[in-house]
Amino acid sequence: MNARSKGWALVAHCCGLLSLATVLDAGAQGYPNRAIRMVVPFAPGGGTDTNARIVSQKLSEQLGVPVVVDNRPGAGSMLGTEIVVRAAPDGYTLLNVSPELTINPSLQPKIPYDALKDLAPVSQTVSSQYVLSTHPSVPVKSLKEFIALAKARPGLLNYGSSGVGSANHLAGVLFQGMTGTKLVHIPFKGAGPATIALMGGEIDFMFSSTTAAVAQIKLGRLRAIAVTGPQRFSEMPDIPTVSEAGVPGFVITGWFGVLAPAGTPREIINKLGAEIVKVVQHPAVRERFASLGTVPVGSSPEEFAAFLRAEIEKWSRVVKASGARPD
Repeated sequence: MNARSKGWALVAHCCGLLSLATVLDAGAQGYPNRAIRMVVPFAPGGGTDTNARIVSQKLSEQLGVPVVVDNRPGAGSMLGTEIVVRAAPDGYTLLNVSPELTINPSLQPKIPYDALKDLAPVSQTVSSQYVLSTHPSVPVKSLKEFIALAKARPGLLNYGSSGVGSANHLAGVLFQGMTGTKLVHIPFKGAGPATIALMGGEIDFMFSSTTAAVAQIKLGRLRAIAVTGPQRFSEMPDIPTVSEAGVPGFVITGWFGVLAPAGTPREIINKLGAEIVKVVQHPAVRERFASLGTVPVGSSPEEFAAFLRAEIEKWSRVVKASGARPD
């Protein structure tokens, strides 16, 4: 190829790139013009699912298109997450996540994606905590009584979780290590099925997301023993924290957030991020979140990215300290 031909080839290549950029920009400007899928990597009924439904309903109103929740449980949230990782990066497939996204890298030996490289953070929606809740038939009403019962019955009390490697699974592992108790872990495909099993007396207790458990506690179907955050939950001010009730230093917090496949146009990420900030700042949504024990956040994509990096480092330390490993 002579110099002139090479020159024309370069011009054509540049024009092609410019045309592609123009098409992508046009697509971003017209976004959204059809339904958006919000994948939840857990079964219906749990905290992640509840959060996704609250956010998606208001987001749909603001964007003027349906935002449909799609529950894809399995493999400790990895199945649903991989679906989003492999989806077209066009803003029409989103992921609603919880701490499991940042726990799996240090707990699971094989993950088919990189949580930081293969997903684009959009916004953290809320922060939350968990509540050590028991079936009413368990003969305890305080954390001190619960620990005494667990020590008197080593290996006989069982607890549920939303799956291996979930925050409520690791909460149980850490609790055993800090109290010298021996408990049996029973994983489910989400907090919803685990909560149903707890209400039915199939399991003894659970570190439940306040989002999933608070209504059942108020109805007397579950008994709250202690909350896992650094301070008490405003909706249940009489329930102490685990730390103040006898296990100093035990603090487990949670969160929920929205991500998209890596490569999603920046204009779309920014638009979604701004709309989600509006969602969590809406008075009715804030009131709903508060009743579930969650605190609205509404971070920028950059802030959420930094938060995720910090969470991966934090949970790596927790996993190492607790000795947790896949069941």
